[in-house]
This record gives sequence, structure tokens and C-alpha cells, in this order.
Amino acid sequence: MLTAVVTTSHTGSVAQVNLIEADTCERTDLPEGENIFPVGSEMCPELIPIAPEGKEVIWGFGAFVVLAIVLRYVLFPKVRAGMTARYDSIQGDFEKAETLTASARAEVAEYDAQVASVRADAQGRVDAARATLEGERNERLTAVNASIAEKRAAAAAEVEAARQAASSQVAAAVSDVAARAGELAAGKAPSADVVAAAVDAAMGANV
Repeated sequence: MLTAVVTTSHTGSVAQVNLIEADTCERTDLPEGENIFPVGSEMCPELIPIAPEGKEVIWGFGAFVVLAIVLRYVLFPKVRAGMTARYDSIQGDFEKAETLTASARAEVAEYDAQVASVRADAQGRVDAARATLEGERNERLTAVNASIAEKRAAAAAEVEAARQAASSQVAAAVSDVAARAGELAAGKAPSADVVAAAVDAAMGANV
């Protein structure tokens, strides 16, 4: 049977473990003086370093069961509750984001509709103002043309009257000149009918 002997150096800082062969074993669970037995006997069985004892198995299994119970009924519900709360929070944020997105889209659509309505109203007012200006322009043009035509007619009448007056005066002057010229040429004054016929013929040819 191998026995582990631990020795230290004189400084006490280095420990050394040596395994030596022993003929007897010493049990710590028996009183002093009755705890030394020959190696290989029933009271001193061969020990396997890696083989666990029964109480170690029981304590290990018990610790595992306790850990499993704690995980199942204490930690897992808390973790599950935390995950559920986080999922609900994320889902709520997602729904809130969808609501805000829909609201923003509705506001944009309403804004576009208002802009279109304002543009249509402005275009209608512009068209109405244009039609009003066009009507006023046509009325003013009609009034101006009528005034011009009236003034032109009045001017033509005045010119015609002046021409008629000037024509009678010219006819009288020509009659006088023609009568005087005939008198000088023939030695006697021509008749008024002859002078008038000659003057009419001459003025009619000039016209």
C-alpha cells in the first residue's frame, strides 16, 4: 500500500510529496491503538483514489437535486418572468412604433390633402381674377373703341361741314372770278346761270 509523506524544506516555503510502500494502514475512524491493521486485510481494504465514497455520491446527488429544485422553482420563474416582461416591452414598443408610423402617415396624407385644397383654391381665385380682369379689359376696350368711333364720326362730320362751307365759299369766289374774267374777255358780263354751270362743272371735275 502506498502512503503519501509530505515534507517541507527548512525555509518552509516548498512542500514535497513522496509516495512510499507501507505494510500497515492507519484508520482515523477508530480509537488510538486499535486503528493499525495489515495491508490487504478486511479492516484495511485497498483504496481507489478516483472511486467516490457512498456519502460523496449521496451528497453530490442531493446537491444536484437541490440545485435542480432551486433552478426549477426559483431561478427559472424569475428568468421566465424577466423574458416575458422584456418580450412584452419589446412588443409594446413595436406596437407603439406602428401606431406612431400610422399616425405620421395619416398626418402626411392630411397635409397633402390640405396642400392640394389650398392649391386648387388659389388656382380658382387666380382664374376668377384673370376672368374678371379680362372682362374689365374687354369692357374698357369696348368703351374706348366706342369713344374713338364717336370722336371719329364727330371729326368726320366737322370735316365734312368745313368742307361744305369751304366749298360754297370757293364756289362763290370762283363765280366772281369767272364772271369778272368773262366780262373782261367778252366785254360784257356773262349771265349768272352760265357762270354757275361753268363753276359747277369745274368743281365737279376737281372732286
